[in-house]
Amino acid sequence: MHVSEIDTPALVVDLDILERNLGRVADYTKEHDLRLRPHTKTHKSPRIGKRQLESGAVGLTVAKVSEAEVMLGAEPADLLVAYPIIGRTKLERLMEVARRARVTVALDSTFAARQLSDAARAAQVEVGVLAEVDVGLGRVGVCPGAQLLQLAQAIEKLPHLTFEGITFYPGQVKDLDEAGLRALAQVGEILHSILAEFRAAGMEVKIVSGGSTPTLYHSHELAGLTEIRPGTYVYNDVNTVRSGGCAMEDCAASVLATVVSTAHAGQMIVDGGSKTFSSDRLVNSSEVTFGHVVEAPGARFHKMNEEHGYIDITRAEREFSIGDRVHIVPNHICVAVNLHEQMYGLRGETVEEIWKVEGRGKLQ
Repeated sequence: MHVSEIDTPALVVDLDILERNLGRVADYTKEHDLRLRPHTKTHKSPRIGKRQLESGAVGLTVAKVSEAEVMLGAEPADLLVAYPIIGRTKLERLMEVARRARVTVALDSTFAARQLSDAARAAQVEVGVLAEVDVGLGRVGVCPGAQLLQLAQAIEKLPHLTFEGITFYPGQVKDLDEAGLRALAQVGEILHSILAEFRAAGMEVKIVSGGSTPTLYHSHELAGLTEIRPGTYVYNDVNTVRSGGCAMEDCAASVLATVVSTAHAGQMIVDGGSKTFSSDRLVNSSEVTFGHVVEAPGARFHKMNEEHGYIDITRAEREFSIGDRVHIVPNHICVAVNLHEQMYGLRGETVEEIWKVEGRGKLQ
């Protein structure tokens, strides 16, 4: 199948770039003796998850139980649910997952830990637990210090749970500029203090899990970190480029769109809007744009309706006609993937693979 036969709008993946991204991260983690348990929130596909495992990942990370159920298709030996699981229905389903793969859950309360323990006891399975600590994002996670230590001690006492270590997400570090690197260094200082407190309490911390795609290649600078869970790196996007986490040539995924109107001078309309790209804007910027037009970097994708993309071409490097096709790298690829039913893997202009986005819409 030739790329010209793909109906638009469609999410396409350059397989050469995808494989390069996977290989680069695998090499980095091996070089620095870091476990790689990548988050599948970006690709939402067992097919890509299996590729991550084959390239050296020790397991996969998900946010929701339904995602864990889908990722069993990648046949991982280990699944990390990096989200507090609350409620009997979800926990019963998670226990079924735990019968087929080793399951670890990140949580930040004794309430969640007790519910997890009760479910594991009823199912007669063992579940690993990571105590989540807030290192500056202010989302989930207990404060470093006594709260974290007390949570870990409570987990240790609960039947059918194994305290594996701690987890954190440095999502407040959006840029790798001077301020961002200072913020990352502060995370390192927090980790140093946490690990010293656990040693003083005589508690073993086997896993220190953290990291993000923007901070990925600085992970080795955080002393004590043993595992990273990047997600976006597999495809990358405009926001990752803006953060300094990758270059535009590292963006493997783009939306293939067709020009459907040039009725207004200096403007073209493409056949994809907010239902194709999502409405996510650039991080840390007041600029209103929704993606990078590969064929004309000077063009400005500045407005969307649900099915219409408005692109200002007054500064484009070329002219466009109705029927022309363009590749647009989204600002935030994770959300864009969740809007599409399938993806097309390209090798040059040949469609080599087509796969369903099996984790699409898996929210429970």
